[in-house]
Amino acid sequence: KKYLALALLLCTLLSLTNSENCARIISIYLSTHRKDDNNNWHAVGSRWRANCWDCTCTRCCRALVCATPQWFPDDCVSVFDPEACEYVVHKKDDPTIRCPVFSAVLK
Repeated sequence: KKYLALALLLCTLLSLTNSENCARIISIYLSTHRKDDNNNWHAVGSRWRANCWDCTCTRCCRALVCATPQWFPDDCVSVFDPEACEYVVHKKDDPTIRCPVFSAVLK
């Protein structure tokens, strides 16, 4: 965002002298960066994860979410971790202690 703001500032200054330079600066920025669905800019060639989709500038693929835990001890809880795109089963009173999963449903 700050680079785009800088490009626009330069364009404003350059537009007083040469509007062709302004268009060239914006064209260079837009050819090296892409905007995602969350209005974040990413450099061409980079990879990112958003809402459990692994993305590049050309496409996105669903991040692997293996299975939804169905059967685990009663003193445990299943929580979806959106950063890792996976379910974590841990003790209700202590999230640092993982619980065994006896059954899960594949998606």
